[in-house]
Amino acid sequence: MFNDASILITGGTGSFGKKLVETLLTRYKPKKVIVFSRDEYKQSVMQQEFHGPQMRYFLGDIRDAQRLDRAVDGVDYVIHAAALKQVPAAEYNPTECVRTNVNGATHVINACIGHQVKKVIALSSDKATNPNNLYGATKLVSDKLFVAGNNVVGDRPTRFSVVRYGNVIGSRGSVIPYFKKLLKNGATELPITHPDMTRFWITLQQGVDFVLNSFERMQGGEIFVPKIPSMKMTEMTASLFPGVPQKCVGIRPGEKLHEVMCPADDSHLTLEFPDHFVIKPTINFTEEVDYTRNARGEQGHPVAEGFEYSSKNNPDFLNGDQIRALVNLDQIEI
Repeated sequence: MFNDASILITGGTGSFGKKLVETLLTRYKPKKVIVFSRDEYKQSVMQQEFHGPQMRYFLGDIRDAQRLDRAVDGVDYVIHAAALKQVPAAEYNPTECVRTNVNGATHVINACIGHQVKKVIALSSDKATNPNNLYGATKLVSDKLFVAGNNVVGDRPTRFSVVRYGNVIGSRGSVIPYFKKLLKNGATELPITHPDMTRFWITLQQGVDFVLNSFERMQGGEIFVPKIPSMKMTEMTASLFPGVPQKCVGIRPGEKLHEVMCPADDSHLTLEFPDHFVIKPTINFTEEVDYTRNARGEQGHPVAEGFEYSSKNNPDFLNGDQIRALVNLDQIEI
């Protein structure tokens, strides 16, 4: 699918974008890989690692519809990863979060339809499910916008889908590099927001692989949710930083005790596949789609009424040995 194709990644200088570029260049022979982001320094650093003839670096902000429209010209596939993601920052700067996560999403959709991009996947978050914070609310709106984009394409070939997953192990801004930095700076204890807090966890490579697989599976309108493990935050901290005392500091503004990726209210729309779930769109498109069989031919089936996929009731929990096997602290940058 990606051989001889032009692929654009918004927010392409982030942790996900860099791993995605590495994977695309290793597995495929794309015609062009366009990194679209607003940080010139991060682009210059990334160019030192990925500088092949197919690479393009495009300075711009998804808030700027005209600039984005120019970047999308001639592109086959778009991965929309650009977002403001920090929960507390969004609580204190709500209008900025809306401008990027909502208005920016609209600009991506319009540009992709206008240039007849074949397929578009937007990255979402478990915080978009039953959101109780501004960041999650903007990602829910973004999800709805991308799903509804399929209803306004007319006879154009463009199709939109969403991938939703949990915390990425070791990504920039996540808790592990934060804890590592605290200890490097002389901290004698690590802050835990709540002793019962759980989270879904996925590695960067798993996230990238799931997105690439979703391009092959998508028909348009789906929210793809991978089956991934949960872990207790106290267990993670004790496993990776043994012997370091933990101090409970309370839940941060807008933070949840547990995260949900498939809500009970959407159980009538949720299909289970061997390694993932699909949440069907709530609206009917002009084109009838059978979501129980994806474009790969994989078969799914409806979940039980009231089914909820949450980090608390997840049947797959990581223990200490599994956490240590997943995380190489030496490779995590601070």
